[in-house]
Amino acid sequence: MVRGKTQMKRIENATSRQVTFSKRRNGLLKKAFELSVLCDAEVALIIFSPRGKLYEFSSSRCIENLFSDHDTGESMNKTIESYQRRAKDNGISNKILVEEDMQNVKEDSFTMGKKIELLEVTKRKLLGEGLEPCSIDELNQLENQLDRSLSRIRARKNQLFREQIEKLKEKEKILLQENTKLRQKYGMPPRQQSQEQEEVRAQNMDVETELFIGRPERRRA
Repeated sequence: MVRGKTQMKRIENATSRQVTFSKRRNGLLKKAFELSVLCDAEVALIIFSPRGKLYEFSSSRCIENLFSDHDTGESMNKTIESYQRRAKDNGISNKILVEEDMQNVKEDSFTMGKKIELLEVTKRKLLGEGLEPCSIDELNQLENQLDRSLSRIRARKNQLFREQIEKLKEKEKILLQENTKLRQKYGMPPRQQSQEQEEVRAQNMDVETELFIGRPERRRA
């Protein structure tokens, strides 16, 4: 049978809880021992039972005392002292790193503040403000910079105009095609021919409106 997945919550039954504690405690102690032997690692394990009973393991212990609940003495204290020294060293190292990071942040903030201040001054000068301290050369540089900016602005504006004109031409082309289809659908002449006829008709109307007294034959002559 496939073993069901154990639900991670407190076991309510006291007997089952004690059995599970004993099995998993021994398994944890065994895994700690295997880790210390296979990987040559220094391992220390401390377990307190629900009733406060102490179980511990130190990698410097003898194999035969692996599952004993007796005091391991100096071996456990040695591992704990080593841990405390390493934790203290790490704390000092972390503190130094934090201080270095804070110093870098302060320097970056100071540099960024100077850059922002310089940008604000340049912005005011480009707007024509605060020009009193500027020399002739600085004013010439500002003028040249503004001319270049205007040239780029005008080039961009002309490009947008051209793009809009192309879009309008495409739209006109589509509308002309639709107009041609509608004229064909309803039996109307093409738009170009109709426009030519209107121009000819306008010319004829101009001729016919000229004032002339006499017989038509003499007019033709």
